[in-house]
Amino acid sequence: MARRPRGRDIHGILLLNKSTGVTSNGALQVAKRLLAGAKAGHTGSLDPLATGMLPLCFGEATKFSQFLLDADKSYAVTAKLGVTTETGDADGEVVESKPVTASAAEIEAALLSFLGPIEQIPSMYSAIKHEGQPLYKLAREGKVVERKPRPVTIYSISDIAINGDELRFHVACSKGTYVRSLVEDVGAKLGCGGHVTALHRTAVGPFQEDQMFTMDDLGAIKQEGDFAALDALLLPIDAAVRDWPAVMLGPDASYYVRQGQPVMATERPTEGWVRLYASEENEFLGVGEVQDDGMIAPRRLLAAKA
Repeated sequence: MARRPRGRDIHGILLLNKSTGVTSNGALQVAKRLLAGAKAGHTGSLDPLATGMLPLCFGEATKFSQFLLDADKSYAVTAKLGVTTETGDADGEVVESKPVTASAAEIEAALLSFLGPIEQIPSMYSAIKHEGQPLYKLAREGKVVERKPRPVTIYSISDIAINGDELRFHVACSKGTYVRSLVEDVGAKLGCGGHVTALHRTAVGPFQEDQMFTMDDLGAIKQEGDFAALDALLLPIDAAVRDWPAVMLGPDASYYVRQGQPVMATERPTEGWVRLYASEENEFLGVGEVQDDGMIAPRRLLAAKA
Protein backbone atom coordinates (compact mmCIF):
# COMPACT_ATOMS: atom_id res chain seq x y z
CA MET A 1 0.00 0.00 0.00
CA ALA A 2 1.33 3.44 -0.97
CA ARG A 3 2.13 5.70 1.94
CA ARG A 4 0.05 8.84 2.17
CA PRO A 5 2.10 12.05 2.03
CA ARG A 6 2.60 13.75 5.35
CA GLY A 7 1.24 17.27 5.51
CA ARG A 8 -1.73 19.28 4.39
CA ASP A 9 -3.28 18.88 0.95
CA ILE A 10 -2.89 22.46 -0.29
CA HIS A 11 -2.62 23.73 -3.85
CA GLY A 12 -1.35 27.05 -5.18
CA ILE A 13 1.65 29.31 -5.71
CA LEU A 14 3.43 31.31 -3.01
CA LEU A 15 5.78 34.10 -4.06
CA LEU A 16 8.64 34.06 -1.58
CA ASN A 17 11.07 36.96 -1.25
CA LYS A 18 14.17 34.87 -0.59
CA SER A 19 16.75 36.36 1.74
CA THR A 20 20.49 36.33 1.11
CA GLY A 21 22.67 33.49 2.38
CA VAL A 22 19.94 30.87 1.94
CA THR A 23 19.80 28.26 -0.80
CA SER A 24 16.61 27.97 -2.82
CA ASN A 25 15.99 24.46 -1.56
CA GLY A 26 16.65 25.54 2.01
CA ALA A 27 14.08 28.33 1.65
CA LEU A 28 11.60 25.88 0.14
CA GLN A 29 11.95 23.44 3.02
CA VAL A 30 11.38 26.17 5.62
CA ALA A 31 8.29 27.42 3.79
CA LYS A 32 6.99 23.88 3.34
CA ARG A 33 7.27 23.24 7.07
CA LEU A 34 5.68 26.59 7.88
CA LEU A 35 2.65 25.80 5.71
CA ALA A 36 2.78 22.06 6.56
CA GLY A 37 2.31 21.31 2.86
CA ALA A 38 2.39 17.69 1.75
CA LYS A 39 4.04 18.47 -1.60
CA ALA A 40 6.02 21.50 -2.75
CA GLY A 41 8.73 22.55 -5.17
CA HIS A 42 10.48 25.74 -6.29
CA THR A 43 10.70 27.10 -9.81
CA GLY A 44 14.31 27.88 -10.60
CA SER A 45 17.17 28.36 -8.20
CA LEU A 46 18.51 31.65 -6.92
CA ASP A 47 22.13 31.67 -5.77
CA PRO A 48 22.58 32.00 -1.99
CA LEU A 49 23.92 35.53 -2.57
CA ALA A 50 20.79 36.49 -4.53
CA THR A 51 17.51 37.69 -3.04
CA GLY A 52 14.03 38.18 -4.38
CA MET A 53 11.28 36.30 -6.09
CA LEU A 54 11.26 32.53 -5.71
CA PRO A 55 7.88 31.10 -6.70
CA LEU A 56 7.00 28.06 -4.59
CA CYS A 57 4.45 25.62 -5.98
CA PHE A 58 2.30 23.55 -3.62
CA GLY A 59 0.33 20.42 -4.46
CA GLU A 60 -1.05 20.29 -7.99
CA ALA A 61 0.69 23.56 -8.83
CA THR A 62 3.97 21.60 -9.03
CA LYS A 63 2.70 20.23 -12.37
CA PHE A 64 2.99 23.73 -13.80
CA SER A 65 6.35 24.75 -12.34
CA GLN A 66 8.09 24.20 -15.68
CA PHE A 67 6.19 27.09 -17.21
CA LEU A 68 7.63 29.42 -14.58
CA LEU A 69 11.10 27.94 -15.09
CA ASP A 70 10.73 28.86 -18.76
CA ALA A 71 9.37 32.35 -18.05
CA ASP A 72 11.17 35.66 -18.53
CA LYS A 73 12.84 37.15 -15.45
CA SER A 74 13.76 40.64 -14.18
CA TYR A 75 16.54 41.62 -11.78
CA ALA A 76 17.99 44.59 -9.93
CA VAL A 77 21.78 44.27 -10.21
CA THR A 78 24.71 45.78 -8.36
CA ALA A 79 28.18 45.12 -9.77
CA LYS A 80 31.75 46.10 -8.97
CA LEU A 81 33.98 46.84 -11.92
CA GLY A 82 37.72 46.33 -11.84
CA VAL A 83 37.64 43.09 -9.84
CA THR A 84 37.18 39.63 -11.33
CA THR A 85 36.22 36.74 -9.04
CA GLU A 86 36.32 33.01 -9.48
CA THR A 87 32.54 32.65 -9.43
CA GLY A 88 31.50 35.94 -11.04
CA ASP A 89 29.97 37.16 -7.78
CA ALA A 90 31.05 38.37 -4.35
CA ASP A 91 31.12 34.83 -2.94
CA GLY A 92 34.14 33.88 -5.05
CA GLU A 93 37.82 34.52 -4.48
CA VAL A 94 39.38 37.46 -6.30
CA VAL A 95 41.21 36.36 -9.42
CA GLU A 96 42.36 39.70 -10.83
CA SER A 97 42.12 43.43 -10.08
CA LYS A 98 42.51 46.19 -12.66
CA PRO A 99 41.91 49.93 -12.64
CA VAL A 100 38.63 51.17 -14.15
CA THR A 101 39.66 53.72 -16.77
CA ALA A 102 36.38 53.90 -18.72
CA SER A 103 34.14 56.94 -18.34
CA ALA A 104 30.54 56.65 -17.14
CA ALA A 105 29.37 57.10 -20.74
CA GLU A 106 31.67 54.29 -21.93
CA ILE A 107 30.47 51.97 -19.14
CA GLU A 108 26.84 52.64 -20.02
CA ALA A 109 27.52 52.09 -23.72
CA ALA A 110 29.27 48.78 -23.00
CA LEU A 111 26.34 47.61 -20.90
CA LEU A 112 23.71 48.63 -23.46
CA SER A 113 25.64 46.88 -26.24
CA PHE A 114 24.33 43.58 -24.83
CA LEU A 115 20.69 44.44 -25.51
CA GLY A 116 18.81 42.01 -27.72
CA PRO A 117 19.67 38.42 -28.70
CA ILE A 118 23.13 37.45 -27.46
CA GLU A 119 25.10 34.30 -26.72
CA GLN A 120 26.48 33.53 -23.29
CA ILE A 121 29.03 30.97 -22.17
CA PRO A 122 27.71 29.65 -18.85
CA SER A 123 29.94 30.01 -15.81
CA MET A 124 31.68 26.93 -14.45
CA TYR A 125 29.86 27.82 -11.23
CA SER A 126 26.41 27.40 -12.79
CA ALA A 127 24.00 24.52 -12.11
CA ILE A 128 24.10 23.32 -15.72
CA LYS A 129 24.95 19.64 -15.83
CA HIS A 130 27.84 18.02 -17.69
CA GLU A 131 27.62 14.23 -17.92
CA GLY A 132 25.19 14.23 -15.01
CA GLN A 133 27.26 16.49 -12.74
CA PRO A 134 26.47 20.18 -12.06
CA LEU A 135 29.23 22.40 -13.36
CA TYR A 136 29.70 24.05 -9.96
CA LYS A 137 30.62 20.68 -8.42
CA LEU A 138 33.23 20.09 -11.11
CA ALA A 139 34.55 23.64 -10.61
CA ARG A 140 34.98 23.03 -6.88
CA GLU A 141 37.06 19.99 -7.77
CA GLY A 142 39.30 22.20 -9.87
CA LYS A 143 37.94 20.88 -13.17
CA VAL A 144 37.09 23.01 -16.19
CA VAL A 145 35.03 21.66 -19.10
CA GLU A 146 34.13 23.21 -22.42
CA ARG A 147 30.76 25.00 -22.38
CA LYS A 148 28.90 25.82 -25.55
CA PRO A 149 27.47 29.33 -25.98
CA ARG A 150 23.74 29.51 -25.24
CA PRO A 151 21.34 31.95 -26.95
CA VAL A 152 19.50 34.29 -24.59
CA THR A 153 17.78 37.64 -24.98
CA ILE A 154 18.25 40.83 -22.98
CA TYR A 155 14.92 42.65 -23.40
CA SER A 156 15.72 45.83 -21.52
CA ILE A 157 18.37 47.50 -19.38
CA SER A 158 17.18 50.47 -17.35
CA ASP A 159 17.81 52.62 -14.27
CA ILE A 160 21.55 52.63 -14.92
CA ALA A 161 23.56 54.30 -12.15
CA ILE A 162 27.35 54.55 -12.09
CA ASN A 163 29.32 55.68 -9.06
CA GLY A 164 33.04 55.18 -9.50
CA ASP A 165 33.56 51.43 -9.93
CA GLU A 166 30.03 50.55 -8.80
CA LEU A 167 27.43 49.84 -11.49
CA ARG A 168 23.70 49.46 -10.79
CA PHE A 169 20.96 48.62 -13.28
CA HIS A 170 17.72 46.74 -13.85
CA VAL A 171 17.55 44.02 -16.49
CA ALA A 172 14.69 42.07 -18.04
CA CYS A 173 15.82 38.90 -19.79
CA SER A 174 14.81 35.53 -21.15
CA LYS A 175 15.04 32.23 -19.33
CA GLY A 176 18.55 30.83 -19.00
CA THR A 177 20.23 34.24 -18.78
CA TYR A 178 23.11 34.39 -16.29
CA VAL A 179 23.40 37.91 -14.88
CA ARG A 180 26.84 37.02 -13.53
CA SER A 181 27.97 36.21 -17.06
CA LEU A 182 26.45 39.46 -18.34
CA VAL A 183 28.44 41.48 -15.79
CA GLU A 184 31.61 39.51 -16.55
CA ASP A 185 31.13 40.17 -20.27
CA VAL A 186 30.64 43.88 -19.66
CA GLY A 187 33.80 43.93 -17.55
CA ALA A 188 35.71 42.08 -20.25
CA LYS A 189 34.51 44.52 -22.89
CA LEU A 190 35.76 47.42 -20.74
CA GLY A 191 39.06 45.62 -20.15
CA CYS A 192 38.80 45.81 -16.37
CA GLY A 193 36.65 42.84 -15.37
CA GLY A 194 33.76 42.89 -12.95
CA HIS A 195 31.52 40.80 -10.73
CA VAL A 196 28.05 40.88 -9.18
CA THR A 197 27.91 42.11 -5.58
CA ALA A 198 24.11 42.04 -5.14
CA LEU A 199 21.31 40.50 -7.16
CA HIS A 200 17.58 40.84 -6.48
CA ARG A 201 14.99 39.10 -8.67
CA THR A 202 12.01 41.39 -9.08
CA ALA A 203 9.77 39.46 -11.47
CA VAL A 204 9.14 35.97 -12.84
CA GLY A 205 6.77 35.66 -15.79
CA PRO A 206 3.47 37.35 -14.84
CA PHE A 207 4.43 37.83 -11.17
CA GLN A 208 5.64 41.19 -9.89
CA GLU A 209 7.65 42.33 -6.87
CA ASP A 210 4.72 43.68 -4.84
CA GLN A 211 3.24 40.16 -4.60
CA MET A 212 6.15 38.69 -2.59
CA PHE A 213 6.37 37.77 1.08
CA THR A 214 9.50 37.33 3.18
CA MET A 215 9.92 34.42 5.56
CA ASP A 216 9.45 36.86 8.44
CA ASP A 217 6.17 38.00 6.87
CA LEU A 218 4.98 34.40 6.68
CA GLY A 219 5.91 33.71 10.29
CA ALA A 220 4.03 36.79 11.51
CA ILE A 221 0.98 35.99 9.37
CA LYS A 222 0.85 32.43 10.68
CA GLN A 223 1.16 33.59 14.27
CA GLU A 224 -1.75 35.98 13.79
CA GLY A 225 -4.09 33.88 11.64
CA ASP A 226 -2.72 30.30 11.58
CA PHE A 227 -2.93 28.17 8.42
CA ALA A 228 -6.05 29.89 7.07
CA ALA A 229 -4.16 33.19 6.82
CA LEU A 230 -1.23 31.53 5.05
CA ASP A 231 -3.51 29.66 2.65
CA ALA A 232 -5.07 32.98 1.67
CA LEU A 233 -1.66 34.05 0.32
CA LEU A 234 -1.55 31.21 -2.21
CA LEU A 235 -2.20 32.32 -5.76
CA PRO A 236 -4.44 30.04 -7.85
CA ILE A 237 -2.69 27.42 -9.94
CA ASP A 238 -3.69 29.03 -13.24
CA ALA A 239 -1.86 32.22 -12.21
CA ALA A 240 1.32 30.56 -13.55
CA VAL A 241 -0.09 30.75 -17.09
CA ARG A 242 -2.46 33.68 -16.79
CA ASP A 243 -0.89 35.40 -19.81
CA TRP A 244 -1.99 32.52 -22.06
CA PRO A 245 -5.32 32.58 -23.96
CA ALA A 246 -8.23 31.00 -22.06
CA VAL A 247 -10.49 28.45 -23.75
CA MET A 248 -13.86 27.56 -22.23
CA LEU A 249 -15.05 23.99 -22.76
CA GLY A 250 -18.60 22.69 -22.55
CA PRO A 251 -19.56 19.63 -20.49
CA ASP A 252 -18.81 17.07 -23.22
CA ALA A 253 -15.46 18.59 -24.21
CA SER A 254 -14.51 18.95 -20.54
CA TYR A 255 -15.23 15.27 -19.99
CA TYR A 256 -13.17 14.10 -22.95
CA VAL A 257 -10.22 16.41 -22.29
CA ARG A 258 -10.09 14.99 -18.75
CA GLN A 259 -9.73 11.57 -20.38
CA GLY A 260 -6.69 12.86 -22.25
CA GLN A 261 -8.43 13.20 -25.61
CA PRO A 262 -8.11 16.17 -28.01
CA VAL A 263 -11.26 18.29 -28.25
CA MET A 264 -12.68 21.05 -30.42
CA ALA A 265 -13.70 24.46 -29.07
CA THR A 266 -15.57 27.15 -30.98
CA GLU A 267 -13.56 30.05 -29.59
CA ARG A 268 -9.85 29.34 -29.56
CA PRO A 269 -6.61 30.67 -31.06
CA THR A 270 -5.29 29.05 -34.21
CA GLU A 271 -2.06 27.90 -32.59
CA GLY A 272 -0.07 27.77 -29.36
CA TRP A 273 -0.69 26.82 -25.75
CA VAL A 274 -3.92 27.68 -23.96
CA ARG A 275 -5.55 27.53 -20.52
CA LEU A 276 -8.50 25.15 -20.36
CA TYR A 277 -11.62 25.74 -18.25
CA ALA A 278 -14.88 23.89 -17.73
CA SER A 279 -17.30 26.65 -18.68
CA GLU A 280 -20.15 25.57 -16.39
CA GLU A 281 -18.09 25.79 -13.18
CA ASN A 282 -15.39 28.13 -14.56
CA GLU A 283 -13.01 25.45 -13.25
CA PHE A 284 -9.38 25.38 -14.35
CA LEU A 285 -8.67 22.00 -15.94
CA GLY A 286 -5.09 22.44 -17.06
CA VAL A 287 -3.28 23.47 -20.24
CA GLY A 288 -3.42 22.28 -23.81
CA GLU A 289 -1.95 22.99 -27.21
CA VAL A 290 -3.77 23.80 -30.44
CA GLN A 291 -2.87 21.23 -33.08
CA ASP A 292 -2.61 21.72 -36.85
CA ASP A 293 -6.13 20.31 -37.29
CA GLY A 294 -7.57 22.84 -34.85
CA MET A 295 -8.16 20.32 -32.08
CA ILE A 296 -6.84 21.15 -28.62
CA ALA A 297 -4.65 18.40 -27.17
CA PRO A 298 -4.39 18.30 -23.36
CA ARG A 299 -0.78 18.63 -22.23
CA ARG A 300 -0.96 18.97 -18.44
CA LEU A 301 -4.11 18.50 -16.39
CA LEU A 302 -5.10 18.87 -12.79
CA ALA A 303 -6.08 15.79 -10.86
CA ALA A 304 -9.80 15.51 -10.29
CA LYS A 305 -11.08 17.69 -7.41
CA ALA A 306 -7.66 19.20 -6.72
